Amino acid sequence: MKKILAKLAAGLLALGATGAAMAAGAVEITQKQPLNVPAIIMFAVFVGMTLGITYWAASRTKTASDFYTAGGGITGFQNGLAMAGDYMSAATLLGLTALVFTNGYDGYLFMIAFFVGWPVILFLMAERLRNLGKFTFADITSYRLDQGKVRTMAAIGSLTVVCFYLIVQMVGAGQLIKLLFGLDYHIAVIVVGCLMVVYVTFGGMVATTWVQIIKACLLLFGGTVITVLAFSQFGFSFNTLAAKTIEIHKLKDMLFAPGKLLQDPVNAISLALGLMFGLAGLPHILMRFFTVNNAKEARKSVLYAAGFVGFFFNVILLMGLCSIVIVGTNPDFFEGGTVGGKIIGGGNMVAMHLAKAVGGDLLLGFLAAVAFATILAVVSGLALAGASAISHDLYARVIKKGNVSEAQEIKVSKMASFGIGLIAVVLGIAFEKQNVAFMAALAFGIAAAGNFPVLFLSMYWKDLTTRGALAAGYGGLTAAVVLVVLSKSVWVTVFGYETPIFPYDQPALFAMPLAFLLGYVFSITDKSPRAAKERLAYADQWVRAQTGFGADGAVSH
Repeated sequence: MKKILAKLAAGLLALGATGAAMAAGAVEITQKQPLNVPAIIMFAVFVGMTLGITYWAASRTKTASDFYTAGGGITGFQNGLAMAGDYMSAATLLGLTALVFTNGYDGYLFMIAFFVGWPVILFLMAERLRNLGKFTFADITSYRLDQGKVRTMAAIGSLTVVCFYLIVQMVGAGQLIKLLFGLDYHIAVIVVGCLMVVYVTFGGMVATTWVQIIKACLLLFGGTVITVLAFSQFGFSFNTLAAKTIEIHKLKDMLFAPGKLLQDPVNAISLALGLMFGLAGLPHILMRFFTVNNAKEARKSVLYAAGFVGFFFNVILLMGLCSIVIVGTNPDFFEGGTVGGKIIGGGNMVAMHLAKAVGGDLLLGFLAAVAFATILAVVSGLALAGASAISHDLYARVIKKGNVSEAQEIKVSKMASFGIGLIAVVLGIAFEKQNVAFMAALAFGIAAAGNFPVLFLSMYWKDLTTRGALAAGYGGLTAAVVLVVLSKSVWVTVFGYETPIFPYDQPALFAMPLAFLLGYVFSITDKSPRAAKERLAYADQWVRAQTGFGADGAVSH
């Protein structure tokens, strides 16, 4: 049994050579590079600054509302920056730049798929999320349903997504530091884990939010500077840049045409649906709607976040295209000096090489420190989302049934943060030599199939019952995982069968509709007295969703 599980784990973790993997930002395993002194200095400055923020935030984190949602006192602009920071990971910077460098227009299509989830959140979810929720999205799904059963289901879905994301980020952090700072992989993973626990345990959402804001500003600034310096070499003319890239790249004219990503339209649509609706089911993104004091600020948050993310994606497009000419023709960035061969540090280091080419070691050090800071901020947000699912949903509402003090709840949350940090370090070290990028795409698929349908139905459909919510949540979650196991990625690669039972790589197109169907069927067939009460309770929920009457306001510090 152990051998079978080991093979299964190894096979699962070896997937990720596709565009989805690249966009998720796996960092290839390579040897350590010489010590990058500018990067170390900038990294130390950032860590010192964020620890100072944590110390400041600790004195302002006294209640559960402070810990989970920063007391609801974050402005729309600030929250938009933090939300964009949650979404713009080092994976985005490194993986998507590499995807444009390799596949051209396909990389931009991938960015569009990542981006289109923001209008869904803006128009369908932002206002109702803020008006109905308190600390986690489970507050919304269980608003008029069975608290214990629905919160347990929502917490399981949240923790599943958080774990997949944490593995990706921890391994990415370890490999980045190994490549760019010259530090040992294990040390890098332990440092990330320790800092993550410090930020969340002592500073809560206040510290996590400001770390995200600083990181987002640094990432936007660094990417813009590199793009301006690189684009200036082409006279700021996109036509000149495009002509040069077509002349040099192996794809020639097809560089600006849809390629492999759309060869299988079913798989492409499934991937797009997973990325689009998965965003609306990511627990660390959804938590951000409760950090502002009203629905208006929640809508502003999404609008600002979408603007920042959209701008950054266009920056990445230009970085990728400029890299084709600036990095792709420079023998200094290829192993053995052979242009067109293997890139030093791996394909995902294209952005770093571009930074060095246009700004020298200083700009490379800055971007390296920002990339590490990005991962550090993302794992902090993930850890807080996971800890809140354990303390607020499972401990306070399911186990204690609401009979718990805020101090006890915060204590459990801090203990959960420490436990999640420990698990993240162990998993990061255990999976050091595996490409785990596919887990990020799977996390989106799970969120799209397991979290989004229940959340959407609970807000918009009056006939949803507890039985329907459980069927949709558990059914979507199970279907997403099972379909991945039955796909070529696992069924053929891991188990060794000749043909897969499920012919596609992405589960969202099939698992998400199944979740909606299960929620519908199990709800309309539920004729129990409890179901009747749950349907009647929708009227009260609708009023609060529209007006915010009864929702928590900001806390004055």
